Amino acid sequence: MLNLRELFTIGQRVKYHRERRGMSQRHLGELIGRTENWVFKVEHDQIPIDRISILVSLARVLRCRVEDLTGGFLSGISTGMDTEHQHVPEIRSALSLPSSLLPSNISASSVTDFKEAVDDAWKVYETQAENRYQDVGSRLPQLLRFGHAALRDAQGGEEQLALRQLISLYGLHQIWLRRVGEPTLARIAADRGLALADNAGDPALLAAAAWNLSCVLTSAGDVHDSVELARQTIASCRPTDDSSLEHWSAYGALHLQAAVAAVRATQGTVAWDLYRGAKAAADRLGTDRNDWHTCFGVTNVSMHEVHLTAEEGNASEALRLADTVEVNPELPLERRTRYLIEVMNCNRIQRDDYATVHVLGKLRKQSPEEIVFSPLVKEAVTDLLKREKPLWRDDLRKVASHIGIAA
Repeated sequence: MLNLRELFTIGQRVKYHRERRGMSQRHLGELIGRTENWVFKVEHDQIPIDRISILVSLARVLRCRVEDLTGGFLSGISTGMDTEHQHVPEIRSALSLPSSLLPSNISASSVTDFKEAVDDAWKVYETQAENRYQDVGSRLPQLLRFGHAALRDAQGGEEQLALRQLISLYGLHQIWLRRVGEPTLARIAADRGLALADNAGDPALLAAAAWNLSCVLTSAGDVHDSVELARQTIASCRPTDDSSLEHWSAYGALHLQAAVAAVRATQGTVAWDLYRGAKAAADRLGTDRNDWHTCFGVTNVSMHEVHLTAEEGNASEALRLADTVEVNPELPLERRTRYLIEVMNCNRIQRDDYATVHVLGKLRKQSPEEIVFSPLVKEAVTDLLKREKPLWRDDLRKVASHIGIAA
């Protein structure tokens, strides 16, 4: 268990990298459009960094990675350990081979069996509260081999089904790898999925695969590339009145992902234009869907309005909007958890410690595995332990103990 005194805050990390670059607080502030006093307060943990776009700017100026400042990834989970996840070497080995070599001498099950196996792995990832990274990670290498074997042996109409499931599987690879701290491998998986979709000639597939790669780019801090990819794909795969609901859903999800990347790239006008495009698509659907595991619909659009508002630095307005959002319990666990983390962080920025601890408690119950590796949760708990109050001390310490921080 980590001792509170052994943890480095984001502010301390900023100071370390600034001094390593031989840069003054004033110079750093000027380079990112902030004052010397702001840098001082951040480095002394007097104010939190309230926007991920600021972290991206700091990392660029300090010539380090965003995860070097947070101890984790930009929009997800890191393993929280110095060593890689135990299933990464085998997954790396599978992804390093040309796809033609993957099946080897494997005799594929039917395409239907492959579809059921991929669907089950996704179900575990999206609904299982504990041990899902271990469970899913153990399945991925063999699923990839079976998937390419299934595509190789598919006949007639089965070929399209095998292709769709293989693209879905690459999507599962990218999100799993991204969350356990393997951005390079996640990029490889997303690139392969996009290449398959591009050759398939299906605009819905293309939108979904571009969404996957945009997620990877945004998480890595390559937000300008992410916006450009999404916008070009949006222009090329626009649905018509006769298009399927799946097509509209993937198209809308790509808008939302692009909006997140745009706001982090400080392109606020672009971000809200993209948001309005997503809202129009969601209004057309009129419900929540999870096509290609993009979790798109009216609820997720409302949740993203909270996120975009918070990213622009208006935590109080974000919390006001959050009060109007009815979270659908059928949404994937990860989406609900990341939204709660957003709300928690807004309360933290507002210095509402009681509300912050309350949401942390909800997170511990809802996603006991997820919060152990969340940089924002760790930062919030570390900060709160320094000024704990009798009213919420016991609840905070339960969360601290759960994520491995000693009070």
